[in-house]
Amino acid sequence: MKLINIGYGNIVAAHRIIAVVSPESAPIKRLITVAREKNMLIDATYGRRTRAVVVTDSDHVILSAVQPETVAHRLMSVDEGSEES
Repeated sequence: MKLINIGYGNIVAAHRIIAVVSPESAPIKRLITVAREKNMLIDATYGRRTRAVVVTDSDHVILSAVQPETVAHRLMSVDEGSEES
């Protein structure tokens, strides 16, 4: 199982990630609100500004304080590592 660091020591299983998006748009803000209401929101920002929203296949929504590009880069580097094995 490959794991992705989403910032400040928080780790997510790479194979469960569906999308990594910016929290700026209205649909993503609604997604966060709905996840909070359903108790499916995980806030991994440690009180910092939310910069990336990670959506998983279990309908969990994870807030991260690192840029979406950083999370995507880490995800791609894990995928490249699995191809070499």
